[in-house]
Amino acid sequence: MCAVQAGFLGKRVLILEKNERAGAKILISGGGRCNYTNLFTSPQQFISGNEHFCKSPFAQWTVEDTIGFFQTYGIEGQEKTLGQLFPITNNAKDIVDIFTNLCFDLGQELRLGAEVTKVENIENGFLISYLRDGKTKTAQTPKLVIASGGLPIAKMGATDLGMKIARQFGMKVTETAPALVPLTITGKDQPWYETLSGNSIFCRVWNDRASFEENILFTHWGLSGPAILQLSSYWRPGEWIYIDLLPNENIAELIQEERALNGKKTLLVYLAGLFTRKFAEALAEKLPVQKNLASLSNPELEIIRKLIHEFTVKPAGDKGYDKAEVMRGGVSTDELSSKTLESKKIPGLYFGGECVDVTGWLGGYNFQWAWACGYVIAQSI
Repeated sequence: MCAVQAGFLGKRVLILEKNERAGAKILISGGGRCNYTNLFTSPQQFISGNEHFCKSPFAQWTVEDTIGFFQTYGIEGQEKTLGQLFPITNNAKDIVDIFTNLCFDLGQELRLGAEVTKVENIENGFLISYLRDGKTKTAQTPKLVIASGGLPIAKMGATDLGMKIARQFGMKVTETAPALVPLTITGKDQPWYETLSGNSIFCRVWNDRASFEENILFTHWGLSGPAILQLSSYWRPGEWIYIDLLPNENIAELIQEERALNGKKTLLVYLAGLFTRKFAEALAEKLPVQKNLASLSNPELEIIRKLIHEFTVKPAGDKGYDKAEVMRGGVSTDELSSKTLESKKIPGLYFGGECVDVTGWLGGYNFQWAWACGYVIAQSI
């Protein structure tokens, strides 16, 4: 996006891409369909050391700008869950093709298989050393843009290059961690989750920092699904998370209503009607599921209410960068101009996208941040 927008302004850009193919992470996003923005994007969906930092980039490049840009080049969007916008073709390659074709048309050079090994600040700019075809080559430039992503996913070429360069120039880096990542359960509780592997339930998941209502997915190693991925960005090791397995309902009231009609029905049969049979059977370890509804005491109803509406989990950890959608943390926003994304210390050096300490929710928000960064930087370089 930065190269394309710079090209529109008559500026020449050289892109050094480590991978042998452009847009690798775009191609796998959204299950290969690429949710390229979110209609509800606002600063509230982003985690950062400075919650106001993303306001200027989003004011300069809006969701409407993203939609219009892709429409101009043949991509019509279709809204899926919670404002997520996908190409109507459901093909992420169409997004990548727009950028590569525009770079070609605008005379911007894309060098694939070019692994940057060194960056030096020289008079009137920067000297970049990179490996390509087994040989060390160099490029000199008055302006340098670091848009090298974060640490997920190493097998796709992800590295800490952006943070390394920032530290090299004396810039602060906010501590990084996997975000939008599945959470793991170990010890005596793990077999219970394993028996439920594959079960998906609509829930409300929360902790002291955030709350989300979407599906959770039980797995043989713990919990995943959209609601868990969302909350993982706000979770820290050692903390509890809470799950309402039946949001917007009151299980005690529902049981009272049902037993007035059919008091002989067992709790197991009743719960199997609310959830899956497998999930109801798993709750046998924690609830008196063989009792009929009429014989449930008030203390037992309270146990049921607490378990259904305040199910507590203390994850052992997360699945790490290889399973994370994005990285939390990165180049500190204190080091950058929010209007241009230029380093305050090193003139001509810019950082954008995931390597900056701005992390969006699941569902197209991080793409909107990327496009906004690309546009903003292109105006200034």
